[in-house]
Amino acid sequence: MQRISVTARLNRSTCDFEDAAFARLESYLAEASRTLEGNPDRQEILGDLEQAVADQCLRRAGHGQRAVTLTDLEPALEEIGSVQVPGAAEAAASSMRVTTRPLQQVSEGALVSGVCQGFARYFGLNVTALRIFAVLLLFVSGGGMILVYLALMLLLPYSPLVPGGRPLRWLPAKCRAFMEFVRAKFSLATN
Repeated sequence: MQRISVTARLNRSTCDFEDAAFARLESYLAEASRTLEGNPDRQEILGDLEQAVADQCLRRAGHGQRAVTLTDLEPALEEIGSVQVPGAAEAAASSMRVTTRPLQQVSEGALVSGVCQGFARYFGLNVTALRIFAVLLLFVSGGGMILVYLALMLLLPYSPLVPGGRPLRWLPAKCRAFMEFVRAKFSLATN
């Protein structure tokens, strides 16, 4: 007999995990717990971390559809990132900003093409504030910002779509299809 999946309670959510994914999640949470050793808010942070993992896994695997696999879990953990010791991250950020994510257009949640969504994810900004700033630049530049946006649409690569995620809105889906057609037509490789 072989155990195929494990049900785990992560903060307020319950998820089914395949054995390999559960083992990876256990090591991730154990590492986070060791990193937060001595932190007075350790339990609260770990609870928030568990909920973030559950939210990411449920989004990727679909609510109640199947057990979370290692291929579902790895991108979720990468997006959440590892727990950092307070103060160490601030020192590293002040000396030099290092990101592991490439600058890409993000179609999920996009209004037009995903340029603002991609910049917001890359720089860790609020996407709504960035969109408001882009609209203000549009008015200040007398419409010249439209050319910049179109150039960014053409030059920035698209992030891969989340398998099983929500379908794209009409305009971002059409923009993505059109830009991929233009890139293929003119042999513009952006990846």
